[in-house]
Amino acid sequence: MSFVRTLRKVVAFFRRDFAIARGYRGAFLIEILEAFFGVATFYYLSRFVQSPELSSALPAGSSYFAFALVGFAFFDYLSVSLTAFDASIEEARQNRTLEALLVTQTPLPVILAGSAVYPFAALAMRTCVYLGWGILFFDFSPRSANWPGAIVVLLASILAFAGLGIISASYSLLFRRGNPAKWLFLGVSGLVGGMMYPVSVLPEPLRILARLIPITYALEGMRAALLGRASWAELGPSIAALLIFAAILIPLSFAIFAWALRRTKITGTLTHI
Repeated sequence: MSFVRTLRKVVAFFRRDFAIARGYRGAFLIEILEAFFGVATFYYLSRFVQSPELSSALPAGSSYFAFALVGFAFFDYLSVSLTAFDASIEEARQNRTLEALLVTQTPLPVILAGSAVYPFAALAMRTCVYLGWGILFFDFSPRSANWPGAIVVLLASILAFAGLGIISASYSLLFRRGNPAKWLFLGVSGLVGGMMYPVSVLPEPLRILARLIPITYALEGMRAALLGRASWAELGPSIAALLIFAAILIPLSFAIFAWALRRTKITGTLTHI
């Protein structure tokens, strides 16, 4: 399959999902207002969260508000990764288009990638809204940020997270219900991954656990790029760790999904609701 044909199919998935979302314009406006209230809450909370230990753990020159805002805005990429593929499969199953989609000549990786394009594009817009509110009203000032570095960290993070999401979608495909383990993983990631506080304030066992999950490196790299004015050399360890996760999880997730798909075809449960 040529690159152009593959790209056209991915764009077709995006247009389908965008057409569905376009019917919910009111929900989009509500999300913008919700983002404002969330950013405002973090700002006023940050004025009361101060300690020498916390201040020493933050990137030089940054505030707890900036630290928490970046963590809150970019943690959503893990959440969307773990739910987007599941949601796409469930929607196709409800619409009775899943079997028709999976028996086309479109390769499995293209189907999975296309299903995730719109959720990640919508999330990118929502992230810009969060950061925009912070810049406009709450003294969030990433003027010296390494934006190219932040984009590379983000792309490496999405690759690492996508593998986890496809594994979760395999469970949904096989058992026709949501994967409870993904909520446990999100809870653990929120606890030890550094979303609201630096990993360095955790006890040693939790710091070790934090090094075993990709969100830790994603948030460290993003904060270093946006708040710490990090160079490419300083971002290197975070990017390398995320790419290692991606190199392991993406092939593994495709293999698991392909096995789950074959299993459902054998048992005849592919389109059961």
